[in-house]
Amino acid sequence: MIENGSHTGKCFCGSVEIEVSGDPAAMGFCHCSSCRTWSAGPVNAFTLWPPEKVRIVKGADNLLDYQKTANSVRKSCKICGGHLMTDHPLWSVTDVYAAIIPTLPFEPALHVNYQETVLPMKDGLPKYRDVPTDLGGTGELIAE
Repeated sequence: MIENGSHTGKCFCGSVEIEVSGDPAAMGFCHCSSCRTWSAGPVNAFTLWPPEKVRIVKGADNLLDYQKTANSVRKSCKICGGHLMTDHPLWSVTDVYAAIIPTLPFEPALHVNYQETVLPMKDGLPKYRDVPTDLGGTGELIAE
């Protein structure tokens, strides 16, 4: 963390740096196939922020956007391909991947899209079949 309560992160090569300020709106794990494919991993650890709390502090000209669906604008570095964040305009949040914010204590509160999991996790957190109702999902929970 830096002096003003913010945290910084960067892409794999360091050409793009971001800053998040304050506290995230939510932290958790996404198990959807889009996140798994994008991250090349079995699960995505997310931190959700109001868009005004996320700022590109270096290398904005090296930021590449990719939009496959209306709900996700994925952002990566065009030099190294390092993934940084995903804007979710329909939910008015930006997912900054937890792994790129090393000074932010990751405190997950839930799992989303657990119906698609390929890595079952027994951690006592709520596991939503899709997403909570306030995000347009069913709010249905799946047992561990």
